[in-house]
Amino acid sequence: MFNLAYEAAVTLGCAMSFENIETAGGLLGRVLWTVLPARRRLATQAIAERLQLGQAQATDLARSSFQHSCRAFLELLFSPRLDWRFIHDRIEIPYPERLAALVADPAPAVIAGAHFGAWELGSGLTRLVLPRTHKAVVVRSNRDKALNEVMIRLRQRPGLRVLEHRQSAFTIAKYLKRGGACAFLVDHNCRRDEAIFLPFLGKIAAVNKGPALLAVKTNATVWPVFFVRKPGPRYILHLSEPFETASLAGDTQERVAAVATHYTAAVEAMVRAWPEQWLWMHNRWKTRPLEEVSVVD
Repeated sequence: MFNLAYEAAVTLGCAMSFENIETAGGLLGRVLWTVLPARRRLATQAIAERLQLGQAQATDLARSSFQHSCRAFLELLFSPRLDWRFIHDRIEIPYPERLAALVADPAPAVIAGAHFGAWELGSGLTRLVLPRTHKAVVVRSNRDKALNEVMIRLRQRPGLRVLEHRQSAFTIAKYLKRGGACAFLVDHNCRRDEAIFLPFLGKIAAVNKGPALLAVKTNATVWPVFFVRKPGPRYILHLSEPFETASLAGDTQERVAAVATHYTAAVEAMVRAWPEQWLWMHNRWKTRPLEEVSVVD
């Protein structure tokens, strides 16, 4: 039943113009703001606490975040159609020298993104721009298996593989050792056994150490990359400073911490600059360090 509904929705969505997809995403965000009061409260409270804002301003930002996030989700419908004309007409690149370096760099590339801006366009850009034989985007599985299959199909195109993160460490390492590129979203909460605990927006958060560990093990360069949404709609392709792991000193744990700190700081800088474009409805600080967990006898 759900399979048929999702297929019908995808067929309809893929036939929509890009402008109509954006409009539909904004409408979906307004609907979810109304029907998901628990997520609404979570987002508003997190914004108020982490950005030190009053209730009214936090509420406005949270409402805007719902709309941005839903636009990002529905942009998945357009990702297979992203082409060079779209890049030329709609995407600004303020640091072209960084993009040129990423394209030309023979070292393995770990691309660190976030649930920020137009994140679902990232797979299409990775497929088009990077001239590497081995390219992949690494995603978390959706609990809804039918929806998960649809999302993987939309993201995966010839020349770009979609890998599910808990079953793919060996494949990712193989791609990177062959000079490939693998893209991750590094801003979500994770299990304690997957985490390194670092400050994020003024509070300790569980940061997924997997991308950092894979980068260290393969001497990859880490490239934080983000799509900032502008009116139009247009986008800024923002490449933060890359981080080379090959020359890092220290043991493995210290090098992993350095890499994870770098991409976490890059995400935080983007969220502070454009807070309405981050996925605040996600419970980012859910997993706590062991020393904060009280044991009940």
